[in-house]
Amino acid sequence: MTDTETKPAVAIGADHAGFPLKAALAEALAAIGHAVLDFGTDGTASVDYPDFAHAVCRAVISGQARFGVLVCGTGIGMSIAANRHPHIRCALVHDATGARLARAHNDANVLALGARMTGPEPALDALRVFLATSYEGGRHARRLAKLTPALEPAR
Repeated sequence: MTDTETKPAVAIGADHAGFPLKAALAEALAAIGHAVLDFGTDGTASVDYPDFAHAVCRAVISGQARFGVLVCGTGIGMSIAANRHPHIRCALVHDATGARLARAHNDANVLALGARMTGPEPALDALRVFLATSYEGGRHARRLAKLTPALEPAR
């Protein structure tokens, strides 16, 4: 991507456990030129993670954002909620290697992070790598195509 190209919009959301990390990631994204669509939460009061996962996923599905980032305590609940949405491929990662492979091999479009599992610097590194990595296609496309029938209702 050249300096004249627009960086993709990123939708971000978190529950109460993920709020501090989400705030740091949103600030870092804005600092490097991404439009950040922040779907909350905006504090540490207890909230329900699916509400934020659904909002971020709707933004990605609609094209309002190219990528999504979800943060909760472990990342597990967010990833489960996100992967309930058609056309969302949410990957729970703990480091830059997982982020790179999620994009390159699985064409992940949503990144889930656990604030209690991954510190701020490794999380930021993972996010940077996630956004910078392209999907490789090739043998991976065949595998992703096999996921599509699972989205269709049973007959």
